[in-house]
Amino acid sequence: MSESFDKRLTPARPDLAARHLEGKVEAARFVDGRRMQVKGGVADLKREPRPDARLDTQALYGETVIVYDDEEGWSWVQLERDSYVGWIAANVLWSRIETPTHRVCVPRTFVFPRPEIKDPPLLALPLGADVEIVGERDKFLIEAGGGFLYRPHLTPREARVADFVAMAESLIGTPYLWGGKSWLGVDCSGLVQTSLAMAGIEAPRDTDLQEKGLGRALAEGEPLRRGDLVFWKGHVGIMQDAERLLHANAFHLQVASEPFAPARERILASGSAVTSVRRLIE
Repeated sequence: MSESFDKRLTPARPDLAARHLEGKVEAARFVDGRRMQVKGGVADLKREPRPDARLDTQALYGETVIVYDDEEGWSWVQLERDSYVGWIAANVLWSRIETPTHRVCVPRTFVFPRPEIKDPPLLALPLGADVEIVGERDKFLIEAGGGFLYRPHLTPREARVADFVAMAESLIGTPYLWGGKSWLGVDCSGLVQTSLAMAGIEAPRDTDLQEKGLGRALAEGEPLRRGDLVFWKGHVGIMQDAERLLHANAFHLQVASEPFAPARERILASGSAVTSVRRLIE
């Protein structure tokens, strides 16, 4: 593959590649993809087609993917939201594409078979999951599959939160999970990507891509403020104010809020200095 292509974001392998890459990359054959939709609450995107393979990222309920290959219960896909490429369990993908109208705006909510909270839920959906709402009953909204969701836990998909940091703060205490993007587990860049999406800002998945593509770099000595993103090599945190940092990290093994200065010194002592601070909203 050409060096100009990022392997994480390019659906190309030596044996197979997407049709639109023909003439740009080398592959034994080129195929047209088919569009499908994630219908599992949280779906793992693996580096290889097996359960014990490394987790690279996750797709949330309602996300769409382009499928290019299938192998023994796994599909090789590219996520449409952030272009990440990998293997996802085929049984969470549906060919019937719904049109999302609403988005989950709390860390976790349930889909019930009836408008009755005492019923066992059908599914749990994470912050940022997209659903198509086709009706309402009492305090519940009815999704296209017939399930019921508690109305205050959803917001119209076009709505934008004013403070993405508040979305990240709602996940404080969530376990750290490499590649994670939900209340079950989240990593540093997943926390940034998911919370920014609630504010209508589409962010890349990994820290290096976020550092290159988001906001502007602060000048040395420029005061920090809420919403600034602090980057290290392989790590990112969100400033809650001028003095506190919020980040999913391997030291606490969870999403934690702590004073920025000692966190910076601790990370520096482990061999990593701050590489930049970026401001998204002026």
